Amino acid sequence: MAELTLDSITKIFTDDDGSDIVAVDDVNVDIPDGEFLVLVGPSGCGKSTTLRMIAGLETITEGEIRLGGERINEQPPADRDIAMVFQSYALYPHMTVKQNMSFGLEESTEMPDEKISEVVTETATMMGIEDLLDRKPSELSGGQQQRVALGRAIVRDPEVFLMDEPLSNLDAKLRSTMRTELQRLQEDLGVTTVYVTHDQTEAMTMSDRIAILNDGVLQQVGTPLECYHEPNNEFVAGFIGEPSMNFFEMAVEDDQLVTEQFTYPISESVRSEVDGHERVMLGIRPSAISVEVGAMPADDHDFATVVDVVEPMGDEENVYLAFGDERGDSVETFVATVGGMQRLESGQSVVAHIPESAIHLFDTDDGTALKNRDLEDLDERDPHLQ
Repeated sequence: MAELTLDSITKIFTDDDGSDIVAVDDVNVDIPDGEFLVLVGPSGCGKSTTLRMIAGLETITEGEIRLGGERINEQPPADRDIAMVFQSYALYPHMTVKQNMSFGLEESTEMPDEKISEVVTETATMMGIEDLLDRKPSELSGGQQQRVALGRAIVRDPEVFLMDEPLSNLDAKLRSTMRTELQRLQEDLGVTTVYVTHDQTEAMTMSDRIAILNDGVLQQVGTPLECYHEPNNEFVAGFIGEPSMNFFEMAVEDDQLVTEQFTYPISESVRSEVDGHERVMLGIRPSAISVEVGAMPADDHDFATVVDVVEPMGDEENVYLAFGDERGDSVETFVATVGGMQRLESGQSVVAHIPESAIHLFDTDDGTALKNRDLEDLDERDPHLQ
């Protein structure tokens, strides 16, 4: 196994009119041996292009990729000791499962046929597909095809696994099952893995670290909880977490933040974080907001609101709230995640508590984080802190 390093890699495409399109812009990531790194971001952010550059399927415009300290920019894909699993599975339809899994070893190694058969059978048993070795891909379900694609990569015993949205074609239940299986598999094999997805739930639940891209620019690299609780900027804060963080653009006026909807008093320590800023973006996670029925605002961070929409999720409810007593399509709402037994109803008047210890503040010009929530305060109800 080996460390993978992306050193200032850039990819520029030339459009039909001769103009340059920067797909990946100066990305730097060091991926230690055995780490499971997830590249995540919205469609078109450059994550798949980055993966294809690592694999050798795209040339690098600038920068360097090193595997185990060795530059591999000019190496063809077959020489990189990297195995890739595609979204489409890319199985040969005329071959059996066994032939699909054997093909790479037959073409790229001098391993005897008997040894290849042994390795394929062992891997198929590990993947739970040993009874499918004589079937063709057309006879398999989506989950079975995915296991075959993974098995084909595993038999090569590569230095690095690259996975390009491998679960996106599966239904929700099977996707959840395969997430768990992939985590267990990667821990057992200990292979450095780069996994691409647009699904931030996959990123949060599977990765050792997340690398978040937007418009080809790396926004943050960190553990899932670091990216969730200590985002570098407003984009990361809004992208990571479901439901998304609530944002309110507010004016800084002495010891309070002011918007048309509400006024939010701030302490001296928070005031020092926003010195020199006339406006800031206040962010608050839905899970950090508590909601109380039949009460009046009791402190400076309690606000009278009305329930607009309730989304029951079983153990939780996503409650969309509006300030004041109005609701409807034209009213701006924010969301709180509360316990599923609170039984809130549309039109109900409630008090929403937005604790100062849980707020985030961002620069309105470039989105840079000015303040993240206080993780030392564990008394809040946010389940992500438990």
